[in-house]
Amino acid sequence: MSEIIKNMFSRVSGSYDFMNNLLSLGIHHQWRRKAVQLAQPGIGSSILDCAAGTGDFAIEFKRQTGKESRIIAVDFCEEMVELGRKKSKEKKLDIQFETADILKLRFGDNSFDIASIAFGIRNVDSIEKCLLEIARVVKPGGKIVVLEFGMPYMPMYYLFLFYSRVIIPILGNIFAGDKSAYDYLQSSALKFPCREQFTSIMEQTRCFSESRYFPLSSGIAYVYIGVVSK
Repeated sequence: MSEIIKNMFSRVSGSYDFMNNLLSLGIHHQWRRKAVQLAQPGIGSSILDCAAGTGDFAIEFKRQTGKESRIIAVDFCEEMVELGRKKSKEKKLDIQFETADILKLRFGDNSFDIASIAFGIRNVDSIEKCLLEIARVVKPGGKIVVLEFGMPYMPMYYLFLFYSRVIIPILGNIFAGDKSAYDYLQSSALKFPCREQFTSIMEQTRCFSESRYFPLSSGIAYVYIGVVSK
């Protein structure tokens, strides 16, 4: 992972949760909840959440899979990992947080029922390598769940462009004191391949027997689910 991107997330870590709630009006929690529901994890599942940030996706998986589930959350930014540990302890949820590069996971093959990544795959050096590495640690027949921004359908499209290109950097400068970070975050989201473009990348890895996408909020965000080949 790029040191520049890592340092950027370190800078904004303290305001990260506040900005996520502000910029999405809290809707990102609904997106995570829906993504977990679409993944259909079983009670007591083993789940690896990658690029976990402050742990919101891992926390949602834990809530829907019960106390017996094994949830490990990894992120390359230590500041984010520490915030995730603190948040999970406050919520009295047993989630293991680790600092790790998702292109070089320490886990053995076929270790998890599900691996997930929310709003992080657009920051990796190679989407294909990331998918290959995540698929490696998932059991055959298990699932990879990707939650990411995309291009919304009309008539939301132009409003979304204006909000992303104009409003988000302004709010990032005012409330996080880091306009450059939010310039990057909105531009990377707009450039990210969505819908069939992303499922095509999934298919190119030859790791999945099935890949599907589900639009959320008129296509502002998408859930991608791939079933790991047996």
